[in-house]
Amino acid sequence: MSQDAPLILTEKRGHIAILTLNRPEAMNALGAPGDGDQVAAACEAINDDQDIRCVILTGAGRAFSAGGDVKAMKAREGAFGGNGVKVRDGYRKNIHRIVRAIYGLEVPSIAAVNGAAIGLGCDVACMTDIRIGADTAKFGVTFLKLGLIPGDGGAWLMPRTIGMSRAAELLFTGDVIDAAKAAEWGLISKAVPADTLMDEALALATRIAAQPPHALRMAKSLLKHGTTASYDTLMEMSAAAQAIAHHTEDHMEGVDAILEKRAPVFKGA
Repeated sequence: MSQDAPLILTEKRGHIAILTLNRPEAMNALGAPGDGDQVAAACEAINDDQDIRCVILTGAGRAFSAGGDVKAMKAREGAFGGNGVKVRDGYRKNIHRIVRAIYGLEVPSIAAVNGAAIGLGCDVACMTDIRIGADTAKFGVTFLKLGLIPGDGGAWLMPRTIGMSRAAELLFTGDVIDAAKAAEWGLISKAVPADTLMDEALALATRIAAQPPHALRMAKSLLKHGTTASYDTLMEMSAAAQAIAHHTEDHMEGVDAILEKRAPVFKGA
């Protein structure tokens, strides 16, 4: 797997950041040394940039990501090299950094799944908030076919994404499903023609990026915590976040826009 080019490219279009997995010759396989650091650095930069309101994650070439690099597994190198302790650390310090960084994005994130999203690649897509798939995309949780288990948090995330029964079916069979079935199951929001995928993702990101940025980040945080926090805990978090939102200029802009019957212009103030 080539180490010459960076794994991830970042482009900024207005209030939208586009992250592209950039290893097309290897179908954007993951797990090389430093992959976690690169993804974490890109995501941390986005979190620190208050001008960014939405992120699109996609893949270069014909795949979104084929997942863990099988050639590296065969050679027992990179994140898959050494004894059991070293392999564990390779997951915790490298592969887990990839999924934790994407899951930890503070702004809404969209996966524009342009091709195969297999194993770790499928789980990476599911770490985003919203997924749109090209009609040519394929999805699979194929760890068992390699004699492995989901080592990247997929066993926690997948049932929360599509429900326990369908998550179990995907994992236990190792089946690869097409974009139409992925949309039917709720793995993606919809399947679109491949040549319109980025246009669709950008249109959705533009609608999201029109929202007040501080409230948008807090809303995402509440939505995520709502999957694990108790009702009472989330109610307390909601009250505190709402108190902050009430004291922003964007709140007043939203109120004025409704009263004046015009579109609001949120500035992050």
